[in-house]
Amino acid sequence: MFLVLVALSRWPGLFPPSFSVVYALAFCGGVYFAGTLAWWLPLGTLMLTDVALNFYYQSKGYDVWTWAVVKYQLVNYIGYVLIIGLGRRLKPQSKFLTLLGGGVLGALLFYLVTNTASWLLNPFQNPEYTKTFSGWLIALVKGTGGWPQAWEFFRNTLFSGGLFTGLFVGAMQLSAAESPADKTAGTQPEEEIEETQPEEASA
Repeated sequence: MFLVLVALSRWPGLFPPSFSVVYALAFCGGVYFAGTLAWWLPLGTLMLTDVALNFYYQSKGYDVWTWAVVKYQLVNYIGYVLIIGLGRRLKPQSKFLTLLGGGVLGALLFYLVTNTASWLLNPFQNPEYTKTFSGWLIALVKGTGGWPQAWEFFRNTLFSGGLFTGLFVGAMQLSAAESPADKTAGTQPEEEIEETQPEEASA
C-alpha cells in the first residue's frame, strides 16, 4: 500500500509539486528495512516510476530521453542514496521526534542536491541559472520563469518529508506497541501459575 502511495504521489497533477512520499520511502527504508532491501526496494521503486514518468512526458511531446535530462535524473539518485544512508544511521527504536527530524533533514538534503544539480547541469537551458553564486541562489530560492518559485518547492519538500515520515514511523511504532508478543509479555497461563506455587505444608 505504501509503495502504491509513492507511485501516486509522483504522478503529475495528483499532488502539489515536490509534495511527495519518496523522501519518506527512502528515509524509512533505510531505518526499517534490513540489509540490501533498504537500498534496492526504494531505489527500484523510484527507478520504475521514473521510467513510467518519462514515457508519460514523452507522450506529451517533451524530449526527456536526451543525455542532459537523463544525467540530471541520475543525479537525483545521489539525493536518494544520501537519504537512505541517513536512515541507516538511525534505529527503529529511536524516538519519534528523532526519526521525524531525520525525515525532514533527508528531504532538505534532497532539495539542496537536486536544485544545485539543476543549476550546474541546467538540462533545460534556463537563462536564469548563470554559473555564479547569484545564479545558484536563484536556483534555490526563485527558480525559473513559468514555474512556481523554488521556495514553494522547498516548502512542499520539507512538509511532505515530515508528514509522510511521521505517518510511517507512527504506524510502525503503534504496530510494535500492539504486537502480540508485547501483550503477552510477563503473563503466565493460570494453570502454570498454580503449578509453580509451593505446596501447602501437610497438617
